[in-house]
Amino acid sequence: MTREILAEAAVWVTRLHGPDRSRTMQRECLAWQARSAAHRLAFERCTDTWQDVAGVRRTDIPASTSEDQVRSSEVGGKGWRLATAIAALGCAGAFALSLWPDGTYTTGVGEQRLIVLADGSRVTLNTSTDVRVKLTDALRTVTVARGEALFEVAKDAGRPFVVSVSDAKVVATGTAFLVRSTPPAKAGGDAFGVTLLEGQVIVQRSDAAVQSALSSAVVMTPGDRLRVGQAIGENGRAGPTGARLDRPQLNPLLAWKRGVAELDDVALADAVADMNRYSKVPIMLADSAALRALRVSGVFRTGDNQAFAQAVAKLLGLVVRTRDGGLELAGK
Repeated sequence: MTREILAEAAVWVTRLHGPDRSRTMQRECLAWQARSAAHRLAFERCTDTWQDVAGVRRTDIPASTSEDQVRSSEVGGKGWRLATAIAALGCAGAFALSLWPDGTYTTGVGEQRLIVLADGSRVTLNTSTDVRVKLTDALRTVTVARGEALFEVAKDAGRPFVVSVSDAKVVATGTAFLVRSTPPAKAGGDAFGVTLLEGQVIVQRSDAAVQSALSSAVVMTPGDRLRVGQAIGENGRAGPTGARLDRPQLNPLLAWKRGVAELDDVALADAVADMNRYSKVPIMLADSAALRALRVSGVFRTGDNQAFAQAVAKLLGLVVRTRDGGLELAGK
């Protein structure tokens, strides 16, 4: 059982004892526990610890603090109560790192990381992600330099939560949304995407953007996904272009939290590109237009490109070859 799993379990226990508990949250927690025996054990230990510290009271609350404020601090105050639970479990160091109000947080290839900000907001980083956080009394800002992150924003009407990505910014106060920033491509693809899960956000042109694909602000409702494409300009650099709004199935977009990729009639080239995000053993396609036009469906474990390549080869009648430290899919 790792410290990160213990930290995540303590967050789940705290959220389930908070005012925002819902059936959706309960289902998500059960799914998290189902990931492994270590996840279930961590949840049980944190639950026991929560009960053990139920009578503990803060000693640093000013005498002038109202009873409502004390109750909020002791029951709804995720940061302090969670820190108590984590410390009791012997992994305070891991949690202290997660509570840094400012800083840069990253994940490597195939890694995921949960960050609990000082305001109670949760940021879950997917593979190969780089975000920069800065919290002030007036504003909470996060920059997604690369990768993908799920934001669960703590409500604070007086302090907007702003996520900058590419040439845009996502403005929220209390909501949940997914942001993905895609590296510049030689041709086509998305520059970035924003998917709203709960609440409401406004996506608008960044103040620093010289030019933008967003001619006007986009007000999103739950289930909406905004994608901005990218094209190669005359200077040879990729730039955002063509904003479009749709309503995709959400489960495949969040499947990475369960350690899998859900593919539904996806072009083989796109499927390979997605799986390569999670593995240091890249998959390449033989130079064949017919091969790239093949479609793939299924649920595959991320990070295991060998198994993915073998499964796809069997499904599509291809062969797998070892090449240049990676794998190549080719026709027979």
